[in-house]
Amino acid sequence: MNAVNPAGSGALPGADLVELKPRQGARARAVRLWNRAAQAVMLAVIGQWSFYGIFRCPFVVPYISCQNCPVVACHGRLFTMFWGVWAGWLALAALFGRVFCGWACPGGTVNRLLGQFSPLRLKPGGLAARLLPLGKYGGLALALWAYFVLGQPRVNVPIRTGEFFGAVALTFEHAMPLWLVRTWAVLGILALGVAVSAAWCRFACPAGGVLEVVRRFAPFSVYKTDACNGCDKCRKVCYMATRPEETNCTNCGDCLGSCPQDCIGMGRKPR
Repeated sequence: MNAVNPAGSGALPGADLVELKPRQGARARAVRLWNRAAQAVMLAVIGQWSFYGIFRCPFVVPYISCQNCPVVACHGRLFTMFWGVWAGWLALAALFGRVFCGWACPGGTVNRLLGQFSPLRLKPGGLAARLLPLGKYGGLALALWAYFVLGQPRVNVPIRTGEFFGAVALTFEHAMPLWLVRTWAVLGILALGVAVSAAWCRFACPAGGVLEVVRRFAPFSVYKTDACNGCDKCRKVCYMATRPEETNCTNCGDCLGSCPQDCIGMGRKPR
């Protein structure tokens, strides 16, 4: 004789949830596969530009003055990747939130890889967890000050002789103090990502500060429903140590399939 639930539906209690989990897991695996593929493609497309921006760009604020840059080997200069590219990502953020950070940014990809080994976690709701994410806006304020107040000065001599790393060494040797402070600060915070997952992306990235503001108005995102019971399993699998729709969510989709309540979705949030 078949067991029935008290409601008389003919299904075992929890059967819907058991049936749902394989579909939930398959969806999560598919999204993760597409995410990793997108990251690999974008690393190949703009990875060189990202690398040059840190180590070779002569300007205080990299990636936005490529049309005037003397480093002719940089892809930003070769393919005029500056304001038009950022305008496109802003438009995309207005629709899909911080997808650039979670799906395309080479720095985000590196931070995610480093985060696999980071042993430290900030206590959710603690003072550090509340205040450190505001650092993105401090980084944005510094970038705006350097661009509009200082006039985006050139602060290194982009010497190119021989192989790439030799040229980088010469850049460090002949750069002005402001360039050295900027570059070592960026490298230091990136290195901190070995201890605290995605420290640069979460606490310092100026572009992340802009996209974080815009993402609040995006109609499409990874979201959680009212069924959320605050178990934080999604936070534990997230390299940004956040939850859907909350500060620093990049809509990467890694949390899909982590929720025992099946309250995480992707797309337009149901009303």
